[in-house]
Amino acid sequence: MDIHVVGYAFALTLFAGLATGVGSAMAFFAKRTNTRFLALALGFSAGVMIYVSFVEILAKSVTALSSVYGSVEGRVYAVLSFFLGIVVIGIIDRLVPSYENPHENMSVEVLDDPVRGEEYKQRNRLLRIGLVTALAIGIHNFPEGLATFVSAIEDPRLGLAIAIAIAIHNIPEGIAVSVPVYFATGSRKKAFLWSFLSGLAEPVGAIIGYLLLMPFMGPTMMGVLFGMVAGVMVFISLDELLPASREYGEHHLSVYGLVAGMAVMAASLLLFL
Repeated sequence: MDIHVVGYAFALTLFAGLATGVGSAMAFFAKRTNTRFLALALGFSAGVMIYVSFVEILAKSVTALSSVYGSVEGRVYAVLSFFLGIVVIGIIDRLVPSYENPHENMSVEVLDDPVRGEEYKQRNRLLRIGLVTALAIGIHNFPEGLATFVSAIEDPRLGLAIAIAIAIHNIPEGIAVSVPVYFATGSRKKAFLWSFLSGLAEPVGAIIGYLLLMPFMGPTMMGVLFGMVAGVMVFISLDELLPASREYGEHHLSVYGLVAGMAVMAASLLLFL
């Protein structure tokens, strides 16, 4: 395989993954006390994740699996993969420490103070949301990176179009990670770092795919991966992002953010049909 083609494919994948940094820059402009902005951003991120999961990622799973097992069985396997993803991220979610965990350091003075104690709980919940979202997006970006890499090797022009589309997707995903982490910690560096790391899953997916999975990769494995990714994204949106959005802002702000996120994602998909 031509080393220049491989280098080009990897560069496209790296570009798409690091686009999360654009979204994470939102943390540098957010005011820590602006809960209305936080509610909108969380709702927006949930809209992005839900729309892209059902409209694009799950559809890719159905297409890949149907090409192997036929239309009916392919859809069944895609649905099973979707719920398998929900089960996996649900188990991971249960294993992530929350503020109820006794190993969290919290002084007696803070616990006895209802105001400071509630603020502490809110900060820890937001931090947990940011980190779990980073994990979910990392899982999501892994097969996307592999898909971008493989597409670019087969057709450089197609690879470029996919990379740009995924980069657009990754901008609001960067917001999903950076904003909760910044509001929880007050640290712009931490917000950017976690968002940046979640984006690195795409070039990592390309490297692993090139070194290990390419000889075994086929429609079945890709279909199962995309189905699981869709389940992960929907679970995170419904379990973490939307409830938090409603808690930190008015109900309508969550809905407006949700619809805006879906609209932006729909526009990005239409631009690269």
